[in-house]
Amino acid sequence: MAKEYIAINWNNIEDAIDKATWEKLTEQFWLDTRIPLSNDLDDWRQMDQQEKDLVGLVFGGLTLLDTVQSQDGMSALKEDIRTQHEEAVLNNIEFMESVHAKSYSSIFETLNAPKEIEAIFEWTNTNEFLQYKAQRINNIYQTGTPLQKKIASVFLETFLFYSGFYTPLYYLGHNKLINVAEIIKLILRDESVHGTYIGYKFQVAFNELNADEQAEIKAWMYDLLYELYENEEKYTHELYDGVGWTDSVLTFLRYNANKALMNLGQDPLFPDTADDVSPVVMNGISTSTSNHDFFSQVGNGYRLGQVEVMDDNDYDI
Repeated sequence: MAKEYIAINWNNIEDAIDKATWEKLTEQFWLDTRIPLSNDLDDWRQMDQQEKDLVGLVFGGLTLLDTVQSQDGMSALKEDIRTQHEEAVLNNIEFMESVHAKSYSSIFETLNAPKEIEAIFEWTNTNEFLQYKAQRINNIYQTGTPLQKKIASVFLETFLFYSGFYTPLYYLGHNKLINVAEIIKLILRDESVHGTYIGYKFQVAFNELNADEQAEIKAWMYDLLYELYENEEKYTHELYDGVGWTDSVLTFLRYNANKALMNLGQDPLFPDTADDVSPVVMNGISTSTSNHDFFSQVGNGYRLGQVEVMDDNDYDI
């Protein structure tokens, strides 16, 4: 028997968060092609080779994780939707994850020679710590329960990306690579919505479980976080020991791991708070929107609707 299709009706909303998230994401729509990355070339030429190598590697790692999220993550989550509107929101997220992945290639194209780009992707596709977290998350997407998939997605969006985000935020705090940072701030703004939305969907299902079932999934969640953090420590040491930022990056990671748990409605695991994070990096997150003209160069201040800058409250539904 042929499948019966049901037309999606946005005038009959089952969950108001679906509609609110759709509107937020569409208002925030952006493309990397509107950011004048070439304006950062003067800063780039003044950086030493170690700094340039670090920038290339962190963006290579971010590209890989966004690829996982766009190719496998959202399709896995769509298997367990509650409403047609939820699927529409996940379609939007899936597309924007592809935009994020492409935006790093725009950065490479502007800053790096072709042979350098090849080397970055060769490192990205073979690095054991990057591959571990990509494969671990994807394995959950392919074999996990609906709740486990949502946990993996939130951990990826709100925790694992941040070892890479630290670098451009650090340079932004020192008034360098400002247009590259514009892209990162746009991505951060998207990821904050993605993490809170998927975390909310987790909480809806989690609250339907009995006490024993909740205890079981919480134990699994915290075990996974410990496992991912252990791998992230090794990845951070490999990237940042040479420039001496490792301890600061790990503090930033622990802070964002707590944010991921908050998105899932759970208690923080680590003692680190915003006060412990480098103020230079925190300032990069909270910097107000740049005043770019919509019809010329565009940064995270441009609007298709009323767009807000990400702040700590964006992590909460």
